[in-house]
Amino acid sequence: MKKQVICLSVLSTLVFGAAPMSPSVWAKSEEMQLKTTIIDSKGVQVGTAVLTQKGDAVQIHVEAKNLPPGEHGFHFHETGKCDPPDFMSAGPHFNPQGKQHGFKNPKGFHAGDLFNLLVKEDGTVTADLESKTVTLKKGVANSLLKEGGTALMIHEKADDYVTDPTGNSGARIACSVIQ
Repeated sequence: MKKQVICLSVLSTLVFGAAPMSPSVWAKSEEMQLKTTIIDSKGVQVGTAVLTQKGDAVQIHVEAKNLPPGEHGFHFHETGKCDPPDFMSAGPHFNPQGKQHGFKNPKGFHAGDLFNLLVKEDGTVTADLESKTVTLKKGVANSLLKEGGTALMIHEKADDYVTDPTGNSGARIACSVIQ
């Protein structure tokens, strides 16, 4: 049996003269994949994220460099904008169900909450995570590909998984547009 592959090119541009990001999306049977560019607060590319819809889960593969060593909060944010230097253009955490933040919060957690990333002493990280609270399927409330897109954010400090609304994870230090 021959598999059909549908390719779409999604282009988004950064503010402040940074190079355009061009994530690519393709579908294979029940699988959809999206690759995005991660930038730092200066608008410089520091890595990539690949999101893959497999069944009812989105798998996230992150590879990045030139980040501060240690644990960092990692979340999906509401708006598909990554305007340096503070990335406030990405809005709050992605939270279509209106819940509170944190895996340990009895009233939580946001659809955009993810586990912390651990950056090595050399400033690199390679990580694989999975989320069953979001989807790449368009037209549903928890879709990362909603109108205006979403963002994937790396924060300066570890998420404590409790404190609403951000887990005390500090400033936004790297961002990737999901469209």
